[in-house]
Amino acid sequence: MNSNITLRRLPKSQKCLIVAFLFVLSIGFFTGLGFVSNTTDASIKGIKTQYIGNEGEDDDLYEMKFKKSSREMLTIIHTHTLSLALIFGCVGFLMSLTETPQWLKTLLIIEPFVSIVFTFGGLFILWIGVTWFSYVVAISGFLMTASYVLAVTLIFRDLYLKSSLID
Repeated sequence: MNSNITLRRLPKSQKCLIVAFLFVLSIGFFTGLGFVSNTTDASIKGIKTQYIGNEGEDDDLYEMKFKKSSREMLTIIHTHTLSLALIFGCVGFLMSLTETPQWLKTLLIIEPFVSIVFTFGGLFILWIGVTWFSYVVAISGFLMTASYVLAVTLIFRDLYLKSSLID
């Protein structure tokens, strides 16, 4: 089914709503990335240390951290999986209304959901002791972020370049 509804054709008020929503959503998204960077030093070793601790290691680069409890891990996985699914559901819906080539549109709609599973499933697997999964977490987290940035950029492109907010 080919819909005639596109971001380009929306009324000014709806475009303003989308711009405001994506602006505030992006503040929250990038604040979260800042938190991740702060707690993990944006490194593989930092990811491991954040979730499985560094007890017994002689490393002055990190403060002493202990392995997360099962309750903490369930909370992290539960809250992040639900909230990111909603974030990418909203962004994916808006992405579906762009005039982006279908293959790229489909990729940017589906990929974040795959990355959510690999990132937070990967954190659980890391937590149970498969330490090389920190690489999977890092790669999937990067892909999730890249998908977000590209999708939001393409949404703004359709809102601004194809038609002005001042109709």
